[in-house]
Amino acid sequence: MDQELLMKQIVEQVMAAMNKSAAAPAAAPKACGTKVTAADYPLAENMADKIATPTGKPFASLSYEKVISGELSAEDMRIAPETLEMQAQVAESVGREAFAGNLRRAAELIAVPDDRLLEIYNALRPYRSTKQELLDIAAELDGYKATVAAGLVREAAEVYEKRDRLKKF
Repeated sequence: MDQELLMKQIVEQVMAAMNKSAAAPAAAPKACGTKVTAADYPLAENMADKIATPTGKPFASLSYEKVISGELSAEDMRIAPETLEMQAQVAESVGREAFAGNLRRAAELIAVPDDRLLEIYNALRPYRSTKQELLDIAAELDGYKATVAAGLVREAAEVYEKRDRLKKF
């Protein structure tokens, strides 16, 4: 299979998945100003005009041809926090509060660079960090306005200390 055909198939799969489930920030979506419910799902079909990329490109403008031509970047293909919030509202409308919370936490982490997220993930494993290192990560997340995630890291620091799971010197 040649590289261009493979790329086209990947982009088509991503676009199809986005059409089926555009997936969670803490504020109401700026674009629509009203609550989103299960009646609006899937968002890509029923609210495509309200969905935009983090770079501001409308969802409807995304296409394989634009990816291949270089008109769209990888950043253009990422989900925006506002779209995740809309998805969280859909989840809440059907009683899936825990899932809505997960989507909102994901939304607040969008601002954190991917490579840094992986470092943080590894730092949160038992015996990998000191309490101060975990508290420093929490402060960093606060700087990204990822306050829920920062709180969870602070909680992990306390639990790891109580359970003797912090890095040994």
